[in-house]
Amino acid sequence: MDEIINKVAQSGLETIDLEQFYPEGDIVVFDMKDHLFMGQILKEKDFRASLQSHDWEQYRGKNVGLICSVDAVIPLWAYMLVMTNLEPVAAYAAFGDADFIHNTLYLKNLGQIDLAAFTDKRIVIKGCGDKRVGEIAYAEITRLLRPIVKSIMYGEPCSTVPVYKKKG
Repeated sequence: MDEIINKVAQSGLETIDLEQFYPEGDIVVFDMKDHLFMGQILKEKDFRASLQSHDWEQYRGKNVGLICSVDAVIPLWAYMLVMTNLEPVAAYAAFGDADFIHNTLYLKNLGQIDLAAFTDKRIVIKGCGDKRVGEIAYAEITRLLRPIVKSIMYGEPCSTVPVYKKKG
């Protein structure tokens, strides 16, 4: 009887599962519109009073996107004022909608990878999973790995799509 050989295990391929870097935590949005006079006009005194009476604890430990969903003239200091209230309680806060916050956190997580561990390796970027890993993660991992790896493939070790192979 012939011995069964696991050629995938012997191939020297290393798999990276982008789900491991998926951003954790809730993402909520703070809309400046809710603190404007008639939802349109920023009156400094009223705006400051609205922020002062706002329950900032609802953002504790959450990832917060700061937006203004109406076409209003908002002075730049107003965004700074909101951020001074969000920064102490939010896990992360930045200007942008929920998708922007998600993508920013994904890029931040990918940026923490120890790239040296992948030098001259053959890498497979896992293609299927339970979470929707967006285009931003696949593009970023390719940008990070391309200068240092021998090859990048997409899919599963038993069935891959070649993406990049170092010349020479």
